[in-house]
Formats: sequence, structure tokens, C-alpha cells
Amino acid sequence: MIIRRLAWYWLLPVAVLAWELTTRQAEATYFPPPSVIVVRLHEMWFSGPLSRVFLTDEALADLVPSLARLLAGWAMAAVAGVALGVLLGRSRWLSALADPLIHFGRSVPPSTLLPIFLILFKIGTPMQLASIVYGVVWPVLINAADGARFVDKQYVETGEVFRLSMTQRVFRIILPAAAPKIFAGLRLSISLALIMMVVSELVGSSEGIGHRMLEAQSEFDIPAMWAGIVLLGVLGILLNAVFIGVERMTLGWHRASRTR
Repeated sequence: MIIRRLAWYWLLPVAVLAWELTTRQAEATYFPPPSVIVVRLHEMWFSGPLSRVFLTDEALADLVPSLARLLAGWAMAAVAGVALGVLLGRSRWLSALADPLIHFGRSVPPSTLLPIFLILFKIGTPMQLASIVYGVVWPVLINAADGARFVDKQYVETGEVFRLSMTQRVFRIILPAAAPKIFAGLRLSISLALIMMVVSELVGSSEGIGHRMLEAQSEFDIPAMWAGIVLLGVLGILLNAVFIGVERMTLGWHRASRTR
């Protein structure tokens, strides 16, 4: 914990200062200093009126749709991954049957399937959501299956003794026991959702952070391109921090039981 705080208070500012001095000295066209990037970032997305929380028109046109697609795609992948993972984890023959398909599907880079998604869903939000869901679902599914497969037999047998229904067993025994594994998969999937959001917006999109970065690249607006990169990094940190907070509240009982 102390090392993390030191990293935030000392290491990151030192790294930014080194970046600033190095890029100014090198005068590289494609590597602007952080001060230039921050100014461009502010101009593009955060120089709006106070009534809109300083968001500009570009921010409303880019950030809101991107975040909406990211969260919607991640939520759809989370529900599908957990449901299928628990089903596969509790059925040996079904797991053996689907295991080769799962390993094949997760080995295919999602970006290579963008032309297929374009044919199936055309250009627009459905194609982008399909890309995000496909790229995100695998770590959730695999971790959920692994967690459901290794639930303590005593818990399952206790549920049978009390004649719990299958639904009750799933929600009272299997899901709580598999929750640590499921949350590990969900945490991995957040960064993948951010990546797939950008990738999907690079193809035939007229809005979003990825589209804005592609537009900046075509116009040789290097600071704007780097502003998008920095914004994505900040979004990744914020999403991860929020998820960790939710995970700690949800799995507080698990940490308490481990410390006993």
C-alpha cells in the first residue's frame, strides 16, 4: 500500500517531468510534451461551460457514446459469460463438449472478425457492441466456469440436504462460492472492453474517442491523437478503481473469512 502511494506521489510526477524534458529537448514531431497534450485535451473535451461539467460539444459527441457502448457491451458480456460459465462449470459433459470451441473462439483476435460483424450488423452501434461483447466475454466465461467447477462439495451437499431448488443452489451456493473467480474475470474484461471500444470505433464510425483519434491522425493533429491516448489511459485507471471499490464491498465477506 505504501509503495503504491509513493508511486502516485513521486514516481508518476517524476516520469511526467522526464517525459516533458526529453520531448522538448528532442523536438520530435510525433512525440509532443505532456504540457502540449494536456492543453489540447482541455481544448477538445474539457473547456465547456460549468453547467455541463466543463464538457465541450466534442466531449458530448465522443465521450458519452463511447462510454455508453463500453458499459453496455461489458454488461452484456458479463451476464452472458457468467451464465454460460456457471452452466459449463457445473456440467462435465457439456464442458468437455464446449471446451474446444471455447479455446478456438478465444484464440481468434476480435479485430479480425470486424469485417464479419460489419456484414452481419452493418455500420453502427450493433456492430460495435458485438465487437466489444466478443472480445470481453472470454475471461468472464472461463473464470466463471472455473469458479463454478470447484465449489466445495460440502456446500452443494448441504443444499441437497435442505432440498434447495436448482435456482436457489445457483444463487445461494454456486455464485457466492465462485464470486472471487468471477470478479477476477470481470476485472480483466474491463481493460479488454476499453480496447475493443476503440478498435470498433476505428471502422466506419462517425463518433467516439476512436473515431476522433483516427480523424486527428488523418489531419496530422498529433497533440489531439496523444490527447485521445492519454484520455483512454485515465479512463482505464478510473474504471479499474471503481471496479476495485465495488469488488471490495461485494466480496468483503470473502476477505473476512480468509483472515479468520
